[in-house]
Parts: sequence; structure tokens; C-alpha cells
Amino acid sequence: MNVEQARFNMIEQQIRPWDVLDAHVLELLAVVKREDFVPPAFRALAFADMQIPLSDNEAGIAAGQVMLEPRIEARILQDLQVAKHEKVLEIGTGSGFMAALLGHRAQRVLSLEIDNGLAAFARANLQRAGVLNVEVRVADGATADLSAEGPFDVIALSGSVGVVPERLVQMLKPGGRLMGIVGGEPIMRATLVQQAATGALVTQPWDEKVPRLLNFPEPSRFKF
Repeated sequence: MNVEQARFNMIEQQIRPWDVLDAHVLELLAVVKREDFVPPAFRALAFADMQIPLSDNEAGIAAGQVMLEPRIEARILQDLQVAKHEKVLEIGTGSGFMAALLGHRAQRVLSLEIDNGLAAFARANLQRAGVLNVEVRVADGATADLSAEGPFDVIALSGSVGVVPERLVQMLKPGGRLMGIVGGEPIMRATLVQQAATGALVTQPWDEKVPRLLNFPEPSRFKF
């Protein structure tokens, strides 16, 4: 496989047509080597428009341990508009690829991963890539006490949740942004929450289905 041609095709055929037109984001995707964040068994799929398993065991796959499609990661990065002076929280480190992208845009990134093995994998990937402003911490993003870390300029959820986590919205600075994919089958919507002086502004710019982040609350369902 011609890796650089595959990377070029990923950007031009998958990412740009998905309305990712920010030149800085596209340039970053050309620089950060996605293939170095993929488990060796799946490296041939690094540039494919698919979710890539981060575990070869059934439990990991059932738990939604995947790298998201490149176009989704790119669109989240573009929509969050991370600036160089900002502090970012990511929930769901996975392989560390999204954390690496965020690290290139932000001043500092704290990324929480519930799985010890994935956290170690992500740390090694980030170190090898020379991304030194990302801290990967083993923690449950649904319940972790972040009072000593917040507030944050940006919060990125690298997975879906049933409802917008109000606890995390409260950790945003004025002007801060939170983005995650919210809802349940058959429709999930990318949801951007911006903390404004008049309250939280919510937009849902696109739809996509991705695996759940663990332990976040689900919406109550009406029963007869």
C-alpha cells in the first residue's frame, strides 16, 4: 500500500466531501500519522471509512472500543474550533488519535480512558508521535471528579451518549464548547453546546451513529 496516497485519498475522498474545509484541520490530518495509532492487526484499514476495532476480543468490540471514522474525527475537530491557548477535556481516549489532533490545536489536553489497556496503548502512541501536551488518565468520564482540573475551554466526547451530560456542560468556561454525538437508535445527532452569557446554545449540525461511551445516563423511557 502506498501510505501517502492512501492518506491523500482519505482526505480528499472522505473528509473534504463531508464539509471539512478548514485548511488547518486538513493540513493536520496530513501530518499526524493515523496509521501509527491503529492496532497492528488492523493497520491496513487505517485510512478506510469505517470504525476500526481497538481490541481483537469480543468483550472489547461489544464495549464499542473502536477508532471512529476519519471523517467524523475531522468534523468534530473542525466544529470545536480549538485554539492554541485552550484547555481541552476528552472523554474516551481510545488509541489516542483524536487526542493527538486536539493536542496539536490546544495548549493542553486531558484525555480520560476507562480501559487500562487502551490508556497504555494511547500513551505509547502519543509518546512515539511526539505529542507531549496530552495527559491520558485512567478514569470513568461519566463520574470522574474533575473539580481540580476544570473549567475547560473545550470538551470532546469521542463516543455517543443518550443525553447531553449536564455535569460536563457545567465544567465549561464562558465561551466554552462541548461536542458529542447524542441520541439513540435509529438517530444520533452531533450536538454542539456553547456556553454563552445568556445560557447554553445548542446546535445539531449533522447526524451519525457511533458506539456508546460507558456509564453515562440514558434518557428515561415512558412506559404504559
